[in-house]
Amino acid sequence: MAASQYHVFETAGGYCGIAWNSVGVVRFQLPTRSAEATERNLLRRMPDAERAAPPTAVNEAITAAKRYFNGEEIDFSDIRLDLEGQDEFFKRVYAALRRVGWGHTTTYGTLAKELGAGPQAARDVGQAMARNPVPLIIPCHRVLAAGGRVGGFSAPGGATAKVHMLELEGVHLAPPEPAQQSLAL
Repeated sequence: MAASQYHVFETAGGYCGIAWNSVGVVRFQLPTRSAEATERNLLRRMPDAERAAPPTAVNEAITAAKRYFNGEEIDFSDIRLDLEGQDEFFKRVYAALRRVGWGHTTTYGTLAKELGAGPQAARDVGQAMARNPVPLIIPCHRVLAAGGRVGGFSAPGGATAKVHMLELEGVHLAPPEPAQQSLAL
């Protein structure tokens, strides 16, 4: 495994972090409220990574992330990743998800079906989302539960952060229907 380096940077959404090696980006940390928290989160998963000035390709990813959190339409699909060590099914899920563009969503079941795995594999797709090492670049925030429900989100801020990211992209999720309709008597 190639040695990893990382950099923490500020966006309109908070402090993000990115880690890379000679192959590509290996980890992305969604915004937290402080640079220290972001660095701690990155190093928890990559204790041997060293802080460094980002090379040109990583700087381009950083600039794209800053623009994203300013509300600009950004396509991250060209950013080179190193997903070595990830489960092969997860890699297939991530590749399919990278094709879900700005302002669009999909569901766990739809991704499973697209991969020929059938709706029973929706839980496996959910596991891939929970273990996504590069959220935003692999846009797991665009994956919803059945019926357009928000579903889970393991990033800082949880489902609230997911909804905020979708709103940046112009996706507004409707509040759930009330369980009981009022009776007009």
